[in-house]
Amino acid sequence: MKSGKNYKGRVLKRITKKKVAKKPKKKDITIQNMVASGDLFVRHISLEKIVKEIENTMWEPEQFPGLCLKLQEPKVSILIFSSGRIVVAGAKSRKMIELAVKKLKKILRKVGIKTTKKTKIKINNIVASGNVGFTLNLEKIVAKVEGTEYNPEEFPGLVYKIPNSNLNFLLFNTGRIVCVGAKREEDIIRARKELIKLLKKIKSVN
Repeated sequence: MKSGKNYKGRVLKRITKKKVAKKPKKKDITIQNMVASGDLFVRHISLEKIVKEIENTMWEPEQFPGLCLKLQEPKVSILIFSSGRIVVAGAKSRKMIELAVKKLKKILRKVGIKTTKKTKIKINNIVASGNVGFTLNLEKIVAKVEGTEYNPEEFPGLVYKIPNSNLNFLLFNTGRIVCVGAKREEDIIRARKELIKLLKKIKSVN
């Protein structure tokens, strides 16, 4: 017959292992900003009417043709042009962008501007930050990797332009990285993996 003490010990061990396995991992990449564009498919939008009747709007046509609407929930900025084109900035995900566009259409309906067609959203740029997990020798990297720029007197980060791509990385000696120019999150994840391989290879060389 099994002793109660041994049985309890085995159960406790299994529970402990399960808890360790479920411990959340630190996120590799965090989306800081998404910029997207779309079309409301409206022939003409009276920006003058919007700025008069809707709060949290700003329009200075002498300086810039677009009207800026700031939403609080989701917290994004939307540029609206008289042609019906829009640009959404400040979102952390595509879902936030879609919610912002839905809310915009609801706001426009209040001032008599109706949109019937579905707005197709196009992601133009994603800014993301993360960490490679180790410190970096930026002087060594700029000496060994093509497509890099580093001038510590002007800016503490190194700029690395990914070959045959619109992606650029900012590298800092702490290991922190910032990625700009991507249109899909999966492209950032893939580029980060390749970047870490390259950096580890350089780190191992004397």
